[in-house]
Amino acid sequence: MSDKASLPRLLDERIVNMLADARLVEQSLPQCSEIKLWLVDPLPMRRKFTQEEIISIQAYPAYWAFCWASGQVLARYILDHPEIVKGKKVMDFGAGSGVVGIAAMMAGAREVVCCDIDSDALLACRGNVDLNGVECRYHGDLFAFDEPLDLLIAADVLYDKENLPLLEVFRQKATEVLIGDSRIKNFDFPPYRKIGEQESSTVPDLDELDEFRRVSLYRAIAD
Repeated sequence: MSDKASLPRLLDERIVNMLADARLVEQSLPQCSEIKLWLVDPLPMRRKFTQEEIISIQAYPAYWAFCWASGQVLARYILDHPEIVKGKKVMDFGAGSGVVGIAAMMAGAREVVCCDIDSDALLACRGNVDLNGVECRYHGDLFAFDEPLDLLIAADVLYDKENLPLLEVFRQKATEVLIGDSRIKNFDFPPYRKIGEQESSTVPDLDELDEFRRVSLYRAIAD
């Protein structure tokens, strides 16, 4: 396990794989001011990239260095409705920066497991968890995780249609599932039902299309 003091340095060493002059800076979230994250500095991201830089970004997009709109909305929802997580064992699947798992711990979850297949994302989760003074566990493979879960939360994981079967896997893994998504426009996957929606944006803002700024929340409870 990495020493806590070295985590920001290790993350900076990872982010240059995306862009040579990229770096991480501590940032607060517009809709979740309670939470701070190590996120990519927006300044180097605002210039026109060379073809070589575009190839580099595509090869290593560093999703964990951004707080995506759905993650911010789901984190805000949990902070505003702590009864959803209070006293529960929770998994934050596709954790990325760890923002939703951090919100769950702040809201009173008994235990949070940050799960992501990307080892650098789990490193980012560790750095951000430490930054916010909470504690979480970490796991790299949902399918190998065999402990009972009260709640599975996931944001921005349905960007590819091939990921849709995960919705059923989530229900098999946890008593309750809470999803944040801005990509699927006709979300019809019973027993998931829509419980809210909110406008948001990625931090730092990537100037995404307006259609990806409207985040919907869906909930499913085991039969």
